Amino acid sequence: MKLTGVELRTIEMPLVAPFRTSFGTQTVREILLLRAVTDDGEGWGECAAMSDPLYSSEYVSASADVLRTFLIPALAACERLDAHQVAPALQKFKGHRMAKAALEMAVLDAELRTRGVSFARELGAVHDQVPCGVSVGIMDTVPELLEAVGGYVDAGYLRIKLKIQPGWDVEPVRAVRERFGDDLLLQVDANTAYTVADARHLARLDPFDLLLIEQPLDEDDILGHAELAKTVRTPICLDESITSARSAADAIALGACQIVNVKPGRVGGYLEARRIHDVCAAHGIPVWCGGMLETGLGRAANVALAALPGFTLPGDTSASDRYYRTDITAPFQLDDGHLAVPTGPGLGVEPIPDLLEAVTVHTEWLPL
Repeated sequence: MKLTGVELRTIEMPLVAPFRTSFGTQTVREILLLRAVTDDGEGWGECAAMSDPLYSSEYVSASADVLRTFLIPALAACERLDAHQVAPALQKFKGHRMAKAALEMAVLDAELRTRGVSFARELGAVHDQVPCGVSVGIMDTVPELLEAVGGYVDAGYLRIKLKIQPGWDVEPVRAVRERFGDDLLLQVDANTAYTVADARHLARLDPFDLLLIEQPLDEDDILGHAELAKTVRTPICLDESITSARSAADAIALGACQIVNVKPGRVGGYLEARRIHDVCAAHGIPVWCGGMLETGLGRAANVALAALPGFTLPGDTSASDRYYRTDITAPFQLDDGHLAVPTGPGLGVEPIPDLLEAVTVHTEWLPL
């Protein structure tokens, strides 16, 4: 293919309810979308960056700038472009994995649509549906939390993830476990809110038989996670610390994690996400697919990834209505705790023009 132009589109999607983590509270999700146009067709990409550099150093306006100034022009120089050439073509530019991932996703979608091949088939999926978990934000009160969890359990979600932070950890977990019983698949996510000095406190979560505790320490504290694993019986899962297949292999070798959360945006794209899956599978480390409050575009790609054989734990691939009253694609709907893997060419979904236009706040066409 030859890249002939890229549209950058910023949209704002109101959330059905505020989503609070240790980083802060979101009520609207600002999202950067890409439409890559080639001489063979077009494809869509979605950037996982948020409005502010809180989850990572990347943020929406910076992602748009680096795409416009450096990444897109670098791809335009490729005479015969395919998705596997994206990462090598962009390698000289340091960081900006979420922006790179969005561009790779758009190119891969365009390529696969032309070939008539789905994301799932290209990535190596072995399932036609994936089990779904849901992420529950920090609440003002425990009764409010119990009501929210009860609603998700009634909706059919197979796993509950609770966001935690110092002052909101042991008691909320205890309350959920006591209310919903030992059979509920339950895990927690700290989003780097603790330090190694909190090891004994975090060990108080061990009696609740959690699937895992996700990213308790700072993202660059790999040795701290290895040390924490000696004190805490609950399996340690790394999220922000895993930025590549190499970093996953290093963390595993150091004993810093027993489980890995794979987020394609965080690692630079779906092809690198597949390599992380392969590294973890070779070491017997379970993986699951994390979420970044994606639209139906990113959700479609994540569901395809989560259908690979090593994704043995329910991911954060929730139904569309978990976050948005109206998605920009046909909604993903929960069916007995599962989402169907799209089978159409490329992502298998595309934006509905009227719905997309209703949430668009800015567009920019970059001819090449």
